[in-house]
Amino acid sequence: MPEATSPAAVDAAADAVVAGDTSNAAALQQMGFDHLIQNFDWVGWTVFVTLVIMSIVSWIYTVMNAMRNTSITGKMEKVIRTFWETPSAADAVRFMEEQPKGEPFSKIALDCASAAAHHQRHEGSRLVEALNRSEFIDRALRQAVARESSKLENGLTWLATTGSSAPFVGLLGTVWGIYHALLNIGAAGTADITVVAGPVGEALIMTAIGLFVAIPAVLAYNFFSRSNRKIMARFDEFAHDLHDFFATGSRVEGAGPKPMKK
Repeated sequence: MPEATSPAAVDAAADAVVAGDTSNAAALQQMGFDHLIQNFDWVGWTVFVTLVIMSIVSWIYTVMNAMRNTSITGKMEKVIRTFWETPSAADAVRFMEEQPKGEPFSKIALDCASAAAHHQRHEGSRLVEALNRSEFIDRALRQAVARESSKLENGLTWLATTGSSAPFVGLLGTVWGIYHALLNIGAAGTADITVVAGPVGEALIMTAIGLFVAIPAVLAYNFFSRSNRKIMARFDEFAHDLHDFFATGSRVEGAGPKPMKK
């Protein structure tokens, strides 16, 4: 027959359960973000500040590029159409001069018109002997398209770097947190939750922050890369039409706005 449990033993067991629950609750509180901030060492602060800077700059470039690309794609067909539909070439150039500073198609057209005028003013010079009108305009157009294309890529290097490196920066914080957990276990001589909760919480939060920084940067980089390819394709089409127009003096049939491929 099993011996009957005494009331004192039952009370002691109940007290032990309550004490264990209290201990686990306190340990779980050590896994919070507040505990993480209060117990950062210099490595933790370095990793955290690096991730915050990467995230802030990435969002700045994301917003700036979104505003710029939205503005360009919203106006480019109207700018191109107005240029080709204006009867007078002088009026068309004047319309391009009135466009905002950040409008790229007008800047390409103005560079082309300037090159054509420059070549015409220097008839009989060594410049004209070295480069005919078509070659001189083509050179100016290539430079203009390259300049405007490079502006579209502003910030993409930062987004790509953040998307590829932020998870590894967060992983450094993870490794550092696990290292601290092992030190605590060695010092306490036990692997109790109250000993490892803080460092393990630090490790998990650092991993999450790294991913929260990297994922939006990767999505933004892919979105703007595709958007820029569409705009640069229109740069090339517009530049070819401009070359034919300013090199021959007559508009090429079919030149004008074309719908973007989706």
